[in-house]
Amino acid sequence: METIEEVFDYIIIGAGSAGAVLANRLSADERTRVLLLEAGKPNNIWTRIPIGFGRLIENPDANWCYSAEPEENTNGRRMPVPRGKLLGGSSAINGMIFVRGQSLDYDTWAQLGNRGWSYREVLPFFQKMEQFDGGDEEYRGRSGPLRVTEIPEVEPLYQAILDASQQAGLPFNSDYNGASQEGVSISQTTISRGRRQSTAHCYLEPAKTRSNLKIISEALADCLLFEGSRCVGVSYSRRGTVHKARAGREVIVSAGSVKSPQLLELSGIGQSSRLRNLGIDVVHDLAGVGENLRDHYAPRMRWRIGARGFTYNDKARGLGIVREAFKFFFKRTGLLGLPAAPVRAFFRTRGGLESPDACIGWFPLLVAPGYRIDEESGITTFTHPLRSESTGSIHIGSDDPYVQPEINFNFLSSPPDAEITLHGIRMTREIMGMPAMQHLQVEEIFPNPGLQDDDELMAWVKQTAETTYHPVGTCKMGSDPLAVVDERLRVHGLTGLRVADASIMPTLSSGNTNAPSIMIGEKASEMILADAA
Repeated sequence: METIEEVFDYIIIGAGSAGAVLANRLSADERTRVLLLEAGKPNNIWTRIPIGFGRLIENPDANWCYSAEPEENTNGRRMPVPRGKLLGGSSAINGMIFVRGQSLDYDTWAQLGNRGWSYREVLPFFQKMEQFDGGDEEYRGRSGPLRVTEIPEVEPLYQAILDASQQAGLPFNSDYNGASQEGVSISQTTISRGRRQSTAHCYLEPAKTRSNLKIISEALADCLLFEGSRCVGVSYSRRGTVHKARAGREVIVSAGSVKSPQLLELSGIGQSSRLRNLGIDVVHDLAGVGENLRDHYAPRMRWRIGARGFTYNDKARGLGIVREAFKFFFKRTGLLGLPAAPVRAFFRTRGGLESPDACIGWFPLLVAPGYRIDEESGITTFTHPLRSESTGSIHIGSDDPYVQPEINFNFLSSPPDAEITLHGIRMTREIMGMPAMQHLQVEEIFPNPGLQDDDELMAWVKQTAETTYHPVGTCKMGSDPLAVVDERLRVHGLTGLRVADASIMPTLSSGNTNAPSIMIGEKASEMILADAA
């Protein structure tokens, strides 16, 4: 069954970290009609409670629950690839860590030919989007819609990690999103008063009553519509009915690094031979669609803490979980208010580097299978290169939009990624063995202290490491043969179509990718409005 077309000025596909921003900013002019399509549901009971990310990480009602193809450097494992399936996208299910990245990241984008994307040029958009009480006003925003906060309680365990990191030679950094990222820090988060600050909450809630903004959830985009080389709308399915919507000005694809290339390929945009083999009519041959996939590949180390009362394995055991619930209810702190890693360090793995190239994160408990609190007391750490150079791809294997695309990360194919990962493991061990940690009675559980040889450690990494859920780059920005969009995020060779989400990132940012994705939404909004003026 098919319905009659509706006409809008702008159609945004995907209500995630960037798409929600676009919907808010583009609909601010009441004369402009905006349609926002989201394939997922409007909300989930767990999304506003910070620790709820553990309940969402494998929940198909809130998460696409993708998996990667088996590959050599994952020992043939099909690794989970969680992606948000709610209003707010992955900002509604992520670990809520706020990391802008380094100035080097954005200056590199500009040096690759993307004018307007240097650090000094994107900084105003980072400031525009955030409301943060700390740091230097030269770098930080004070009145944006996204509330950014620091962990409210520096617990004894966190202080021990901070002290041990400094004993290992890392400086304390009070604001890694300021002038310099280097050092060990208490994490900044998208949590305020114990509530997750997703883009659904911060950008869509204030805008959803606007008469010129139509938000449709549970609406899966099937394909883009074209007249010649101009994108004029979208066909989407909702509850068994096919709908068509027409865009008078532009269609903006903000479906994320997995679904944006999938939608382009389903619409006939991509590698022509690949599309023809699937029976898809080629609208535009564009070799880079789905290429340049990058993510952070991180081994998780587990540490036993013999001293009692320091980890949440102890604090939440038995009736302790009731105490934690009351603590959250009255103070908005404790276990239920936790982000994914309350302490993190950014450091250089060798001399001569301009800036940090690796990071470590600490989570103050051990998690058992099924994301349950482990009976044993301890800490989980992860480490990974900040700017992984290994690249893979995401391509459709079917013309059915309900079939997940094939995700091939090609992890560790770039030798420096392996070298930096090994250095990160050794740096973690060094910090955990410092005098400041001794009163905690720390003992390495996983891998185990006996694994010291590079080859042994790398075999363990390949057997156990996971992504950190930061896929980017599959519709990359640039002017080279594999670029999909130009510096104004317009799809090369077509009109009326842009992509604006993490898929446009030419390289990984140095850390979590939610903050840069929101920035991309802010900058895209300004460019779209400027081009329409």
